[in-house]
Amino acid sequence: MRALALIDGEHYPDVVRVAFAVLEHEVVGAVMLGGTEKLRGGEDYGVPVFNTLEEGFESVAPEVVVDLSDEPIADPPRRFRIASRTLARGVPYVGADFRFDPVRFEPFDLPALAVIGTGKRVGKTAVTGHIARLLSRDREVVVVAMGRGGPQEPVVVDREPEIAELLELSRAGGHAASDYLEGAAFASVVTVGSRRAGGGLAGAPFYSNVSAAAELAASLAPDLVIFEGSGAAIPPIAAGMRVLVVGATQDPETVIGYLGAYRVLLSDLVVLTGCEEPLADEEQVRKLRRAIAEVGREVPVIETIFRPRPVSDVRGRRVAYFSTAPGGAHARLREHLRREHGADIVHVSGNLSRREELRADLASLEARSAELYLVELKAAAIDVVAETAAERGVPIVLCDNEVRTVDGESLDERMLDLADAVMGIRA
Repeated sequence: MRALALIDGEHYPDVVRVAFAVLEHEVVGAVMLGGTEKLRGGEDYGVPVFNTLEEGFESVAPEVVVDLSDEPIADPPRRFRIASRTLARGVPYVGADFRFDPVRFEPFDLPALAVIGTGKRVGKTAVTGHIARLLSRDREVVVVAMGRGGPQEPVVVDREPEIAELLELSRAGGHAASDYLEGAAFASVVTVGSRRAGGGLAGAPFYSNVSAAAELAASLAPDLVIFEGSGAAIPPIAAGMRVLVVGATQDPETVIGYLGAYRVLLSDLVVLTGCEEPLADEEQVRKLRRAIAEVGREVPVIETIFRPRPVSDVRGRRVAYFSTAPGGAHARLREHLRREHGADIVHVSGNLSRREELRADLASLEARSAELYLVELKAAAIDVVAETAAERGVPIVLCDNEVRTVDGESLDERMLDLADAVMGIRA
């Protein structure tokens, strides 16, 4: 394989040339990362030497990047930044005792977008649903959702699932709050469910059946397919454009550190979620914006918040609301449901992903204190909350998370432009 070597001036040139000779790859160029201690001037490495990684890529088109540098020139943070830039070009990055590979994206013949994230519970499914609803106004859209609790074989859901159907699935041992079901319930588009296990630092799933799900989606002949990631794992299917969802509460080092920058470099739009106090103040949001800008790709960033949107009327009802929202957001969500949906909120729980605490919340509710349970379709929504509601004879209403922008930017306009570009409607 044609290799681009990373070298530094802390090594004598003859040592580097010998290392070139013993590599299993053909070194066709090198990038000088810095350092002068072992350099006298006029060094000849036997290959062209470039000042930047980008120069090297443009000049010799390597198939692998081999790191022959070391600290203090290439410390771990710098190596991860170099790895992200290398992987974003679809090329492996290899060192003495490590190897990072880019996600291998399988070809896909239809126009496709992907929604990926920097972690769990950053709002990918809500953002995907918002995008799907928007784009389905004038085109046929199918969503392929990849989840850790997805079905053994890809499943098509072409209508909103009923609570009774979700309970039946849960009682049969299935995950009845998987992302594909959440998408079908709220996005009002055809959804294909798939599964994955494990996720690498770059985002490749250890195992998935997304390829089969992609084939199933293509067989439905939509105008556009949206692939939804899982946690920080990326659907291994080629997409014309990608949207990266970042939680505003996340540490900037988590977002762009390690191989986080790789996800930024793959993306054409960043959606920051939870951009409000007490979750994330203005300084935290500015830090994230600066960190994303430091990656070196000029990608638009849009700030958003979430607001609960019941799928049925809850006006005038005494409601217990179950979500995954952190405690700091509960007062605002309670007030929103009261003001915009007319609900009398008698209890708010953010424990859907913590079953023991969730059961304690349900046990604390007096039989007649709530006449309706409002629940996000996540985690233990069905096997705990819906089951308890069925036992108590309390009606249950599903609740979506509505995406709202807060920085004056239009998410909808950005998404329409991306979709049009993917579909070739306009450049």
